[in-house]
Amino acid sequence: MDLTLEEWRKEARAFDFEGYTMACWLGGNARRKPLVLVHGFPTASFDWARVWDALGQDHALIAVDMLGFGLSEKPRNGVDNGDGGEGYSIHRQADLQEALLTHLGIAEYDLLVHDYGVSVGQEMLARNQQGEGAAGLGKVIFLNGGIFPDQHRPRPIQTLGLSRLGPLVSMGLNRKKFGKSFSEIFGPKTQPSEQELDDFWWLIQHNGGHRIFHKLLHYIADRHEHEMRWVGALKAGVDRIGLINGALDPVSGRHAYDKWRATVPEARHHLLTQVGHYPQVEAPDAVSAKVLEWLG
Repeated sequence: MDLTLEEWRKEARAFDFEGYTMACWLGGNARRKPLVLVHGFPTASFDWARVWDALGQDHALIAVDMLGFGLSEKPRNGVDNGDGGEGYSIHRQADLQEALLTHLGIAEYDLLVHDYGVSVGQEMLARNQQGEGAAGLGKVIFLNGGIFPDQHRPRPIQTLGLSRLGPLVSMGLNRKKFGKSFSEIFGPKTQPSEQELDDFWWLIQHNGGHRIFHKLLHYIADRHEHEMRWVGALKAGVDRIGLINGALDPVSGRHAYDKWRATVPEARHHLLTQVGHYPQVEAPDAVSAKVLEWLG
């Protein structure tokens, strides 16, 4: 059953992180091993709505809108590069995931991560391997995202957002521009409906989130800065990772899948040939089935 945005919003719970109110969701089979779902940019945990019920049959489910996204708070402060303060570094978003797991008393869990979330997953995997945190992390399943910085092909709006024009890009964002740019990363046969675009946009602009678009893009710099650490985590964890990739994604599609196979050939991989950047939205049944198989 597909959950509507209104139904999804009603299920949100509040969680305090460093004085900010985060929106989180708990569901699925509470007697089974938890699966933490980490969303992408520029959307939110509602991305998982189409796979929520299927995955919840065999797993307890946990998701949180990260700082600056969805229904969570979106402070207007600048980037802190992971050194504290009130920015949007990947390290800080990984801290958020760990804080929520600690709050919930979760000892063991797996991860399903997408887009922006793949970097959060890589950082958590590195922490776990090096004894720096993320205790209890088991398997990590990746969907389309910039796992390898040299294979990430940002959209023109992202490139502009990273430039000195970033604040102007954020000020100029609207539903029409978003809908056009966002639709381009979906497969030609799995295009989002106008209602879906309305829902995605509502979550982005909620509490003025579209005005910090350029600040959230700091994750791209994080990926380059921590490339050795994050790619190294993949190489050290080939027995616990897998990639489900939408081949028609212009950002991180077939080319990123090929890089995965060349870099971590012993790791699991699955190519969805007819979908784009959002496999869990475009092909929810196929994604759910493969995730459940790999975590089985």
